[in-house]
Amino acid sequence: MRTVDISLETDEIKDWGSFHEGCKTTFGFPNFYGQNMNAWIDCLTYLDEEDGMSRFHLKHDEMLNISVVESVSFKQRVPEIFEALIECAAFVNQRYIERGSSIRIALTFL
Repeated sequence: MRTVDISLETDEIKDWGSFHEGCKTTFGFPNFYGQNMNAWIDCLTYLDEEDGMSRFHLKHDEMLNISVVESVSFKQRVPEIFEALIECAAFVNQRYIERGSSIRIALTFL
């Protein structure tokens, strides 16, 4: 499977608001993005559709590889958000599997 690589810069993430602002910018979420993890999941569940929920449109043989930059300090600074990122990425992948597709998100910790 081919990967589409993107970096999630975490040095400015200090709380939920800054996490969601960073994700909105990084992933190209729409202006009406709800800035909560349910909205995050919804936006990334349709990477294979051109619905404007993110700036990515993955082909059937592509996976989005999210490099979590400065992951050690990110985990130490905001452990709840770090864990939510992992859990919600897994949930998004589960949605793809339930639809008969393969997983579409990989996390790389730098």
